[in-house]
Amino acid sequence: MTTQQLIEQINLKKSFLCVGLDVDLNKIPQRFLALEDPIFEFNKAIIDATHDLAVAYKPNIAFFEAYGIKGWMSLKKTIDYINENYPEVFTIADAKRGDIGNTSSMYAKAFFEDLNFDSITVAPYMGKDSVEPFLAFEGKHTIMLALTSNEGAFDFQTLNVDGEELYKRVLETSKSWDNSDNLMYVVGATKAEYFTEIRKIVPDSFLLVPGVGAQGGSLSEVCKYGMNANVGLLINSSRGIIYASKEDDFAEKARAEALKMQQEMAAIMQFRN
Repeated sequence: MTTQQLIEQINLKKSFLCVGLDVDLNKIPQRFLALEDPIFEFNKAIIDATHDLAVAYKPNIAFFEAYGIKGWMSLKKTIDYINENYPEVFTIADAKRGDIGNTSSMYAKAFFEDLNFDSITVAPYMGKDSVEPFLAFEGKHTIMLALTSNEGAFDFQTLNVDGEELYKRVLETSKSWDNSDNLMYVVGATKAEYFTEIRKIVPDSFLLVPGVGAQGGSLSEVCKYGMNANVGLLINSSRGIIYASKEDDFAEKARAEALKMQQEMAAIMQFRN
């Protein structure tokens, strides 16, 4: 999916919602546990209930890896289902990979070619040669961790380096890498006050924003400081949507929560215009 196609979907659906698929077998309705592939069947029900309200889905790879080969099979079935039935939806492998060049190339091949994700999250700590192998894939997007929503983000990301906060140095440096037009960035919703500074550095890039809802981030605050002319935001909600209910009405409740977010987003987009 190209950036322009993503923008078109945002405008068509009046939504910039990304639904995180973080499936914990201890939190899904009990009836799924009797099925051959409970993770896939739960994901399928969530996707079918919300696909017209969301522009992206983000499976968190750890929640699949935890179940070994069965988890990987569930992941492949999930991404294949999205690609075959809802190809207009942007897919994000939330894998946070990043290693020396040849290893990153293999990670990129796994997620972009074998699994056919549109994008992947990466960690930039090892620098240019750990990220550029992902950027080399035409038509794919690399979503780099910039300023995250967890408490430990302040351990390193906001440290002062020669008069500049480290996350700003990371953003500035990444713009010089090969195929940097394929970069997006992760910025946590709980860091809303930082969006103005981030937009000075990457005014046109898409930002993947976790932390709205369950983690306490404010959608209106994120949009106030982070939205650009093309919206430029993908707001992720995981637990608040997929675990809206543990009963048999879980899909209806998930849709209701997604609809609430979509309607708020539509109102923000209308007001902006």
